[in-house]
Amino acid sequence: MRKWGIFFILVMAIMCTSHSQNQVDMHCQDKAFDQEVRNWLQFSVPVIGVDQLHQAPQDSVLILDAREPEEYAVSHIPGAHYIGYNRWNSDVLRGTDLDRPIVVYCSIGYRSEKIAQKLMKMGYSQVKNLYGSIFEWANQGFPLVDGENKPTQNLHGFNEKWSKWILNPSIHKIW
Repeated sequence: MRKWGIFFILVMAIMCTSHSQNQVDMHCQDKAFDQEVRNWLQFSVPVIGVDQLHQAPQDSVLILDAREPEEYAVSHIPGAHYIGYNRWNSDVLRGTDLDRPIVVYCSIGYRSEKIAQKLMKMGYSQVKNLYGSIFEWANQGFPLVDGENKPTQNLHGFNEKWSKWILNPSIHKIW
């Protein structure tokens, strides 16, 4: 019994170390926004930074938007597929290998973390949550496309309260 107790403590120590390391490595440009993101995330799934996603070859990762249809229609990350949150649509996963890299995002990362948890429970092993999500993507000046996949400077801010975290002055906030 003592061996299992020691094994359990070692496993928990490793998990806590990687969990806290994951939190330490990720930052949003704005410190206040970064703190807001940290307050909402549980870090229950691995995170990826917007720089890392932006540099990844587009066909190497399946990007999923976990916002609502009206948010996605205003703008989304190029190449992203709508999966939703309240009425999430798992059809987009049809034919996707369980080991395919997947990045899920929403406005700041809360909803995408919940969808990423569902994906992991379904057996997808390479799922990550985009840290700071589309707000941080836009704040760093990365491109957005509208519902017709045309470049846009519009971004759905969920509502007036949450829109304050869209800090890039060239972005037109919609809610």
